[in-house]
Amino acid sequence: MPPLRTTPHRKHDDSEPPTFIPEAATPISSRDKDTQRLIVVLTQACLETHKIPSRNGAQGDRYALLNCDDHQGLLKRMQRDIADARPDITHQCLLTLLDSPVNKAGKLQVYILTSRNVLIEVNPTVRIPRTFKRFSGLMVQLLHKLSIRSVNSQEKLLKVIKNPITDHLPMKCRKITLSADAPVQRVQDYVTTLEPDESICVFVGAMAHGADDFADQWVDEKIGVSQYSLSASVACSKFCHGCEDAWGIM
Repeated sequence: MPPLRTTPHRKHDDSEPPTFIPEAATPISSRDKDTQRLIVVLTQACLETHKIPSRNGAQGDRYALLNCDDHQGLLKRMQRDIADARPDITHQCLLTLLDSPVNKAGKLQVYILTSRNVLIEVNPTVRIPRTFKRFSGLMVQLLHKLSIRSVNSQEKLLKVIKNPITDHLPMKCRKITLSADAPVQRVQDYVTTLEPDESICVFVGAMAHGADDFADQWVDEKIGVSQYSLSASVACSKFCHGCEDAWGIM
């Protein structure tokens, strides 16, 4: 895959690699531990590479992002549930989050914590490929090289960082996750209960199904935001909109 590059005055093309978003405000640095922001941790993300043997006499093996559409036979041989290979959920969530006004306003930070306990920091200015095929290639490159840089600078747009996630959160940060058993409330109303210098970190399960205990070791409380079952992408969207409304971001 070609290196990432910046294109400050040109419309994005799906055929191009991820680029900086030119109209975005300067994001809050992940090293800033005081300024209020929304932090989303995509937890239990199904991002796993697998060696695919070469065929038809081709030399060398290649690696692919394990997914339920292309590797059903392989998953069956591995005695794995196909629901364990849903990297498309992470892809959908990243598109939702990074396209949001709260991100373009510079008040969003995203992390990915994979089911293999790999922690990834997502630069708010990265432009994730719109197609799943190109996203898969990017993730394979990231998991093998541990970082993705812009071709025009030394800025790391995606990078693997050390656990635990709590080491990378602001000093004053309310950590929550969603639960169907918790009372339902509007996200905007919940965000307004934060103190002016208090950030909010939401752990979202980026998997097809499972119990809501994936973040019990980190969260301060669990809340409900809908009377209906939500996909991970929609849950991300609700928190983005809630913060935008509470913080006056149009």
